[in-house]
Amino acid sequence: MTPPANQETSEVGRLRTVLLHRPGAELRRLTPRNNDQLLFDGVPWVARAQAEHDAFAAELSARGVEVLYLDRLLTEVMAVPAARSEVIAAAVDDPRLGATLQHVTTAHLDGLAPEDLARALVSGVAHDELRGGRGLAYQLMGRGDFVVPPLPNLMVTRDSSVWVGDEVAVTSLAMPARHRESDLTAALYAHHPRFAGAARLYESGLEHLEGGDVLLLAPGVLAVGVGERTTPGGAERLARRVFARGLAHTVLVVPIAQQRATMHLDTICTMVDADAVVMYPAVAGTLQAWTVTAGDQRPDDDADTTELAVTGPQPFLVAAAAAMGIDRLRLIDTGLDPVTAEREQWDDGNNTLALAPRLAVAYERNTVTNAALEAAGIEVVRIAGSELGSGRGGPRCMSCPVSRDPL
Repeated sequence: MTPPANQETSEVGRLRTVLLHRPGAELRRLTPRNNDQLLFDGVPWVARAQAEHDAFAAELSARGVEVLYLDRLLTEVMAVPAARSEVIAAAVDDPRLGATLQHVTTAHLDGLAPEDLARALVSGVAHDELRGGRGLAYQLMGRGDFVVPPLPNLMVTRDSSVWVGDEVAVTSLAMPARHRESDLTAALYAHHPRFAGAARLYESGLEHLEGGDVLLLAPGVLAVGVGERTTPGGAERLARRVFARGLAHTVLVVPIAQQRATMHLDTICTMVDADAVVMYPAVAGTLQAWTVTAGDQRPDDDADTTELAVTGPQPFLVAAAAAMGIDRLRLIDTGLDPVTAEREQWDDGNNTLALAPRLAVAYERNTVTNAALEAAGIEVVRIAGSELGSGRGGPRCMSCPVSRDPL
């Protein structure tokens, strides 16, 4: 059976293919000593997190969604010599190691079978796991220190890549603990036959841009949050590229608070229908947007230097409706009091994954938000997330849609 074409033009078209990563040994590397550095709010119960993720994937599969697993694709790609060389070089490109330890670690990783290499790149390599470890940096490391750090945030697959139309943006992650995630996704898209021929819209070495900040509001219309993780420069470069390639005609740039509770635009706002969003009530009346469109093209301009036309700011809901060509973008009123609203926003209550118009996956614990969605005509697929949420990610965060039906 021929796999569906890779195509993503909205947030709510029927979902056909999604990229997930089932949490594994990398979560077992989290301790009270390193969980803050690795961007977790606590030390999760790994077996429960895996069970919750399995249930999430099962709900998707039961509704006809093809689930691709990042670690399985990565194992297949690690049989490709060029891909191996790329990701190993990125894994040892760390000034902590010094030349001797870099050389030793390269040899260790290069000697692993594809499955073992994929596992090591994700779960990390601890001091005592390194064969032939030597050198000053190695001698001064503690036994529990990591030569290659683990990637416990890899299960948040939305952030390291995002599809716009039939092109993929490998994003530039802001936090040092997450930089190597983009190296792995870049290897997948460059070397796995499933993605053969997919054009690259963005690269990891550019200005910071994360997939959780990119919403495909409608065909041709993107919203990009700028705050803790995505910079204005990243939004600007993405806008130029989608305009140059005919993937969008309007980009809304939306400033959000630079803090962990609102790290991405999708932590405060996601789409649940072609003309409806659920949004954190505390920002619903104040969220603003600058409208960016293509400016005049000079003969010597390329995709990264063409002029942009910027207007605004306007209230986000007003600017979005105008860009989408609709009378209004409906805001589903959750009716939450300020305390409950803050609690459910922290628990990813506004981070829903649309499987189709008016059908969305949400964490079961956000009972008031889910009830409000259902009252507004949205069918809610409830999933558990008591352990998955310890990395601050909901159903949308944990999924990278690769293919959706057009609206």
